[in-house]
Amino acid sequence: MIGRLRGVLAEKHPPQLLIDVAGVGYEVEAPMSTFYQLPEAGQELTLLTHMVVREDAQLLYGFASESERLFFRTLIKVNGVGPKLGLTILSGISADEFARAVQDNDSAALVRLPGIGKKTAERLIVEMRDRLGDWQPVATLQPGSESVIVKANAVQDAVSALIALGYKPPEASRLVGQVDTDGLASEMIIKAALKISVT
Repeated sequence: MIGRLRGVLAEKHPPQLLIDVAGVGYEVEAPMSTFYQLPEAGQELTLLTHMVVREDAQLLYGFASESERLFFRTLIKVNGVGPKLGLTILSGISADEFARAVQDNDSAALVRLPGIGKKTAERLIVEMRDRLGDWQPVATLQPGSESVIVKANAVQDAVSALIALGYKPPEASRLVGQVDTDGLASEMIIKAALKISVT
């Protein structure tokens, strides 16, 4: 199994990355919590990974910290939560906020995430309560400067990323439309849109 990748970030189109490791390009999917901490394309990075082997595909998921990967692995053990929904949860709510919602029986906070209905939220709270009993706050790297030059397609990238995370296209467009995108890179537009969606 592949547990870590260190190489050059060749491309990033949320939620997908292409990492060049000694000439081999690894396609990796990552939650937005990891995207916010990525360097610019062309720079070196290290990601912890979780590999999923299916009959029709071998998929890699990448994470900026061990705590983040552990949280993802804990999530996908819950009945009905696969890797795609796990990424959506990590993208829409921090591990600490999730742990708080579980401890407070706050299913409403989880239902606001795409792909999570009332039954799934209640199942998550029940099944994750014991697993998160000794949860420690996630340590994250400080993101780099957010004042990056906007690419012409930053808004479209943000909409596409939200759709990939489970939002319906009209909802993704509506959320991005509520963000002041002037001067923002796609990662920051997505971050702002996700904040709007859970308030």
